[in-house]
Amino acid sequence: MKKQIIIALAFMALQTAAVAQTNLQTFYDFGKDRGFVTTTLEGFYGDNWGSTFFFIDYDYSPFGQSTVRGPQSSYFEIARGINLWRDSKLGALSAHIEYNGGIGFGNSNWLFGAEWFMHSEDFSKTLTFELLYKTFNGNASSDVPVQFTVVWGVNGLFGLDGLTFSGFADLWGENTPYWYAESSPLAYGEGKCIFISEPQLWYNIGKAMGVNNLNVGSEIEVSYNFAGSHGWRVRPCLGLKWIF
Repeated sequence: MKKQIIIALAFMALQTAAVAQTNLQTFYDFGKDRGFVTTTLEGFYGDNWGSTFFFIDYDYSPFGQSTVRGPQSSYFEIARGINLWRDSKLGALSAHIEYNGGIGFGNSNWLFGAEWFMHSEDFSKTLTFELLYKTFNGNASSDVPVQFTVVWGVNGLFGLDGLTFSGFADLWGENTPYWYAESSPLAYGEGKCIFISEPQLWYNIGKAMGVNNLNVGSEIEVSYNFAGSHGWRVRPCLGLKWIF
């Protein structure tokens, strides 16, 4: 299951006027253990008190592997950044509260902490750091219940208008005593941490057709001990994004 990317460019709402964006992404995952389509509905909304971000993932059955035609699992995240002091010297600092969970997952999580936002003068380059305390329930636990997140965005990559490079990287402590995505789940020792990063490259191909909403791009999921898989995985995707 993917964790999709926070739209880093929209974080300028914390420093300027309110910004809103909703988009729909559709990816085909070429990973040898994947081979399915994922749709993601994603939204970011800024206001005078901070910002709200959410996304909803649906994974659809792999082609030729199921008689069911439709979503097989779902994952949801919603996060709130609270910033009532944006005009002070600590304007780049926001409080952060987040919830995530889904169908087909053994646990859900609340996260609490802080985020620090950095940007270039014109906001074409953004970088956000998050340090969060992560709760666990269901069948998950952690000896170090802390998550560190980095989110980045570069608009106009290589000076090319319409080319955007964005992504995130998450690292958190979680005890992983078994690997339910492996054929021999008990053959590996216990893990203590999970890592996932999903860099995305998008090009606004629609502007050539008079429809600026349409983007074509790619994503590469790089993970360690993620979603029941033992060790490192690299899973490339191709997709489309429509910005409403």
